Amino acid sequence: MNKARFNINRVLRRFARQERGAILAELAIVLPFMLLLFVGTAEFGLYFYNYSTLSKATRVGVRYISAKSYNDDNIAIAKNLVVCGVESAAIDACETGSEVISGISGDNVEVSIVSGSSLLPTEVRVEIVNFNYQPIFDLGEFTGGDPWLDVPVAPSTTMRYTLTD
Repeated sequence: MNKARFNINRVLRRFARQERGAILAELAIVLPFMLLLFVGTAEFGLYFYNYSTLSKATRVGVRYISAKSYNDDNIAIAKNLVVCGVESAAIDACETGSEVISGISGDNVEVSIVSGSSLLPTEVRVEIVNFNYQPIFDLGEFTGGDPWLDVPVAPSTTMRYTLTD
């Protein structure tokens, strides 16, 4: 009886010693999923940062245009405020690399009247159009699906026209 017990203990000890590679195998299984989760979180965070920054920029632009005369010069200034934060009517007021978000230009900013006439608008809108977020890591292609090349970013802000000039 004692001898059978001794053999069982020895078998259990040997089995316990043979699990040394189990941690490495578990790591090999879990690591790709953890990396995918990390990269997905980073991409979502970067997209949210771009959206939030452009949303704040449209607020700055619409605040400016809602308090000024609605004419071409003020529209150009509002666009430059959105693109690079510069209060200038010049078309090329933004230096390359000084944009609030890389890749945005005045062509991506649309200033429009929501209600009222061009002489006396009651509401104006500044919106981002035709601007796409370029992901750093293409998770769609990595996972075997369709590539995530262009994800649209299109915030807009509408405000009452409060001309005081």
